[in-house]
Amino acid sequence: MDTVAEKNAPPESPVSFQTDPSRYRHWKLGFEGPVAVLTMDVRDDQPLRPGYQLKLNSYDLGVDVELADAIQRIRFEHPEARSVLLRSGKDRIFSAGANIYMLGTSSHPFKVNFCKYTNDTRCGIEDASRHSGVKFLCACSGVTAGGGYELALACDEIHLVDDGNSAVSLPEVPLLGVLPGTGGLTRLVDKRKVRRDRADVFATTAEGMKGKRALEWGLVDAIHPRARFEEATRARAREIAGPAPTPLRPGGKGIALSPVMVRGDRDVREYGHVTLRIDRPDRVATLTVRGPGADEPKTPEEFLAAGDRAWALAAFREIDDALLHLRVNELETGVVILRTEGDLDRVLAVDRALEAGKSHWFVNEIRLHMARVLRRLDLSSRSLFALADGGSCFGGTLLELALAADRAYMLDDAKRPVRLATSPLNGGPLPMAHGLTRLEARFRADAGQADRALATRGPIGAKEALALGLVTFAPDEIDWEDTVRIAIEERASLSPDALTGLEANLRFAGPETCESKIYGRLSAWQNWIFIRPNATGERGALTSYGKATPPQFDWRRA
Repeated sequence: MDTVAEKNAPPESPVSFQTDPSRYRHWKLGFEGPVAVLTMDVRDDQPLRPGYQLKLNSYDLGVDVELADAIQRIRFEHPEARSVLLRSGKDRIFSAGANIYMLGTSSHPFKVNFCKYTNDTRCGIEDASRHSGVKFLCACSGVTAGGGYELALACDEIHLVDDGNSAVSLPEVPLLGVLPGTGGLTRLVDKRKVRRDRADVFATTAEGMKGKRALEWGLVDAIHPRARFEEATRARAREIAGPAPTPLRPGGKGIALSPVMVRGDRDVREYGHVTLRIDRPDRVATLTVRGPGADEPKTPEEFLAAGDRAWALAAFREIDDALLHLRVNELETGVVILRTEGDLDRVLAVDRALEAGKSHWFVNEIRLHMARVLRRLDLSSRSLFALADGGSCFGGTLLELALAADRAYMLDDAKRPVRLATSPLNGGPLPMAHGLTRLEARFRADAGQADRALATRGPIGAKEALALGLVTFAPDEIDWEDTVRIAIEERASLSPDALTGLEANLRFAGPETCESKIYGRLSAWQNWIFIRPNATGERGALTSYGKATPPQFDWRRA
């Protein structure tokens, strides 16, 4: 049943995830030596969709698309920037968080996908800090509420102005009847290790915590009087900036990220190395990745010279755009078929170059980007089936697509042998959100099986791949077509809600990390809370926000 919010929601036109600094409307990106300065100055009259205003630096998906782009460009285009200062361009406000009226009038799937995308962006900040050595400082120069504070929590340090008025807060539970949507509760207790009782008080106090108490409780790292705030935060951003990686291009710059080009129509998106084809009647999409050519870079210097044209970066940027398009714009497409085309040896040659050059900053950033895109695939609420048949090249980095799939089918045909292969990149550089490799997550009952698969020399045929546990089924050429067709038809006929729950439970076997907890808990709880009458019913807290009538709750615990 549709909620009141969904009935009132305006039509949701397709969202593009492509932008660049010349088109930013809500952020300003500047550089002061080793410090990148990201200034949040949201234009309230420029929402992603009509029907609400982005007052008080509140944000919608469009604001976050720009932020994600800026972080990506800092990593690739400005490796000389070793710290990032996030600040506000408005007086006495950092951010009021996600725009409530946007949430209140959006459909349920859009709300959930909005939360997931902003999670990806905040996890990307932490990934840049952990693996690229870029430290983030959030300068909370005024009220910092909800998603604004969650953005701060993703940073390495949070500094708050101490003026008796400014506060940090997570008011979603007392004001809106929902949860902080981008990991706020988990980061409080897992990342910042705030005491559980204090976190309980904080998350149920709508006005939040100010100055000295916020510092005492571990909600912020430093407080400064307003007169010294700008000076103190800029000085600290310079202090936490480490040395720039070497070697850089002349002038200390990285490589330029050109737009991801796509052509086609509503049913086919054609990229340089990727094709996304959508079969709407069957609710199935086919994502085909073409392997590299013969002239790919072999040394870090050659990677730098190729820049964003290097297959390893270009193809995975295209995969990322296709995944985002599926997530947000193609909601009824429930099954994604993963295919590859190309020369297996060339894929493995690229992997060898990526492994040999891993100490170089640019090669390292390519590997980290591949890992982030693969995690986006893991966390997509779609059934994933990999098909390895004639002409496929599931090796190394592209084998990760098959390992991420819920099932993998490999053709066993003696006349047209199909091969796959592992590479060193399957052994650690491309981890899942919970820290395990996809091989480790696959073989929980026998840890040695992952090592045996990695140690296999040479291409692996269908029977051996089945014995090693790298594929689910290996039908012969007689049974292949019917086996695959029936499996896809059956999957597409099942409840999408049940499948989302099934897949989220099965994909992340093993231990958890802060990141996996954020996605796992929110996938279950926020998804559920957003459709409950207490949040989005006719008298729900989110529906009633800003109106004269108070929310009306069903007090039964479910």
